[in-house]
Order: sequence, then C-alpha cells, then structure tokens
Amino acid sequence: MTNDKNTYSIKIRPIAISDYDAVLRWSQNETFCLANQWELNRDSNEVYSWWIKCVNNPSESFVRMGIEFDGKLIGYTDLANLSNDSAELGIAIGESSLWGKGIGFEAAHRTIEFASADLGIKAFKAETHETNIRSRKMLERIGFEEVSRIGSEIYLGENSRLIQYRLNFER
Repeated sequence: MTNDKNTYSIKIRPIAISDYDAVLRWSQNETFCLANQWELNRDSNEVYSWWIKCVNNPSESFVRMGIEFDGKLIGYTDLANLSNDSAELGIAIGESSLWGKGIGFEAAHRTIEFASADLGIKAFKAETHETNIRSRKMLERIGFEEVSRIGSEIYLGENSRLIQYRLNFER
C-alpha cells in the first residue's frame, strides 16, 4: 500500500439510499457511463429506482460497498459471483476527476482485505479491457496475474479485448 494522503482518507462502507445524489451525478457523466457500461441519459427516477434496489436487495452472491474519500462517496466496489472461497472483484470510481490518483488501488486493496477477513474469500478474479491501462496496472500492482484473454466488448466507444486476472490471497 502507498503512504500518501489517499491511503488515510479512503473508507469502504455499506451503500445507502442517501448516496443517491452522488450516483445520479455519475449517471450524468458520459465518460463514467461509457467506462462502466451504464446506459447514457437515464431518467433520474429510473436511476433512483435502480439505486433503491441496489441498497435494499442484498444477495448472497453479490456485495456492493461504497468508496468514501474525504467523507464523500466517490465510487463503489463489487464482490460478485461469491461462492465458497472465491469472488470476482469490480471497482468503479464515479468521480472521473479522481481517476489515476491511486484511490482505486487503495479501495480494491481494502475490499480484498474485507472479503478475506469477513467472508473467507481466498481467490479473487477480475476482468478488464485491454485498453484500460489504469485498471490493468492497478490489478497487477495489487498482485493479480493475467490468466487469459477471452472475449471483447465495447469500452469507451471502441471494441476492446477482455483480460482475465486471478489473485490468491492469504492473510
């Protein structure tokens, strides 16, 4: 982990309905939507209904946590496909002005520690786009290893190959 200011001001916490204003802002940011496969130009009521479902319908196979930076929600982390001792890690920084500042690295690291300690997760998977250099560097810095390059999808308006990663984590 880094020892810069970001390390000490980041918190992973449960998401809440009161986070809606931040989520609505992200839904209006075209770059964020394109990067995270969110539909563009969603109606605010539709975004609100979706967010209420995210907050109120927890799943045994999926956990979404908020990323708080300096007391403000700026993104979220996901643990998907939870089964036995494995999960798929996802991360999205909603405030695109904060991209590339190490916040995603710290949030991902804290999510992995939480998942390991609280959920017994030992094996993590992740997937990113070949053209998403920041995400690739973040995953590799954490210790993820590339295991395959299968599939492709649209990322920031262009077709990009998908890269799959794996991390075995022991506390």
